[in-house]
Amino acid sequence: MGNYREIYQKWLDSPSLSESEWSELNAISGDDKEIEERFYEPLSFGTAGLRGIMGMGIHRMNVHVIRHATQAFADVIVSEGREVMDKGVVVCHDCRVNSDEFAREAACVMAANGVRVRLFEGLRPTPELSFAIRHYGATAGINITASHNPKEYNGYKVYWSDGAQLPPDRADRIARRMAESDIFAAPRRMDFQEALDKGLIEWLGQETDEAYLARVMAQAIEPEVVARESEELRIVYTPFHGCGHKLVPEALRRLGVKHLYPVAEQMVLDGTFPTVVSPNPENPEGFYLAVDLARKVDSDLIIGTDPDSDRVGVLVRRDGEYIPITGNQMGELLLDYIISARQRTGTMPENPAAITTIVSTAMIRRICEVHHIHFDETFTGFKFMAEKLAEYEAAGSYHYLLAFEESYGYMMGDYVRDKDAVTASMMIAEMAAWWHSQGKTLLDAIDALYEKYGYFQEYTVQLTIPGMDGAKKIQSIMTSLRTQPPAQVGGLDVERIRDYESGVVLDRDGNKVGETPISGSNTLYFELADGSNLVARPSGTEPKLKMYTLARGETGEECADKKERITAFARALGDAV
Repeated sequence: MGNYREIYQKWLDSPSLSESEWSELNAISGDDKEIEERFYEPLSFGTAGLRGIMGMGIHRMNVHVIRHATQAFADVIVSEGREVMDKGVVVCHDCRVNSDEFAREAACVMAANGVRVRLFEGLRPTPELSFAIRHYGATAGINITASHNPKEYNGYKVYWSDGAQLPPDRADRIARRMAESDIFAAPRRMDFQEALDKGLIEWLGQETDEAYLARVMAQAIEPEVVARESEELRIVYTPFHGCGHKLVPEALRRLGVKHLYPVAEQMVLDGTFPTVVSPNPENPEGFYLAVDLARKVDSDLIIGTDPDSDRVGVLVRRDGEYIPITGNQMGELLLDYIISARQRTGTMPENPAAITTIVSTAMIRRICEVHHIHFDETFTGFKFMAEKLAEYEAAGSYHYLLAFEESYGYMMGDYVRDKDAVTASMMIAEMAAWWHSQGKTLLDAIDALYEKYGYFQEYTVQLTIPGMDGAKKIQSIMTSLRTQPPAQVGGLDVERIRDYESGVVLDRDGNKVGETPISGSNTLYFELADGSNLVARPSGTEPKLKMYTLARGETGEECADKKERITAFARALGDAV
């Protein structure tokens, strides 16, 4: 492709750039480091699509990268025949800066290739895109979103006909097409109005919202308990300026929540996220406005959804403070509640199952053991859980109750194949109402789960190393852990090591003692002698190394101590970089 200076000059010389785009690049002509950062390599296209900082360059998110990726995606669709083209794609976007423009650009490229497009008339939650693909029988979907990333980012998520993110084979085909074609010459384009007039682009709106909400509300198990508790149950909600602003409150009201208090400042749609440093519900500091409101209205519960409304975070009142519930704890609570509620109502399906990831809490396995529920683990990412559900459907074997991952994502029902904060928010409200009817909060419910299933605590250390050297440093840590694995982690003996890249399980002496049930992911899993675990995995969407502490103890105090010791070991790995 040439070196970064040559590529930079090619962009400067290209007539495809607008005056403002050219000016942006010309302004960095004397900054070699910045030029290198923008042009040293293209953004990597994978099963999750693309994600990066917005700006001009091949390592940035901009209209040229969007068009290039969409043309490659269109080539894959066209190669599969007219019927696949006519089923078309659904295009969606979030609240971020440039998201609506990027969505229209993607729609115009698809239309120019003869691929029919259904384009949402405004921003919508990510799970509604997944629903719409399945609902309309579309071939694929495109979502312009960077989920919970900071405001400087945007992304290009790609989906296939099952409503899940792209399988690796098709993602690889798109990546190859991008590598083989010219970013400026390859994309075909059609005028947006012309595409509308020719019926190649059509709008999606309220009718899709209603169809989706009908399926969401059908997931309610004991809505009558919400009606009984509705006079006392108070819920504060924030969408963090994003896509949950409409459908989450509507779902909660349809469930029967009477006292719902949206955070007015954060109900304003704004891709610069002016009231928070990070619009990520995993970060409790972002809830400060919600906490202020909750204190004013004497609320029991705070629910927050991220900008594309696929993740949900919750804070619960205890002794005048609002305490965050972790993603793992919410998965434990939801699974236990769904099981008990379906048992109470006689609606448990035959051969029930639960799915989570290898980096999520081990309590899920314990809950499934106690209730004789089938349990499966997958790699991180809902596309892998969707693949497991496809296996269930093909075999006619299991009916899943819940799929979740520790990073605040939850999926229920057969109408989506991605994490769904709209459905999860509704179910969390129902669950909170049921525990309220027992005189308990969700924090009390967590304590009850520990008493019932044992003590489990988790923590994730996230080592962020941006820039060109970041990936090399992260890989260096992973290589060191593989070639010189620790004998102890936090003073706890390492019993076995699962290398999910090779699929090999080694004992403490380095002897092969088995194989992992799944393989192909750059993930190391250290099984400790006491039943605790440490997992190391580079992020697939951000320049991060994630290290997951999964502690287990006989008491809460013992479990907390082990969590701190294992976490300290993980942090030390990052400090050594």
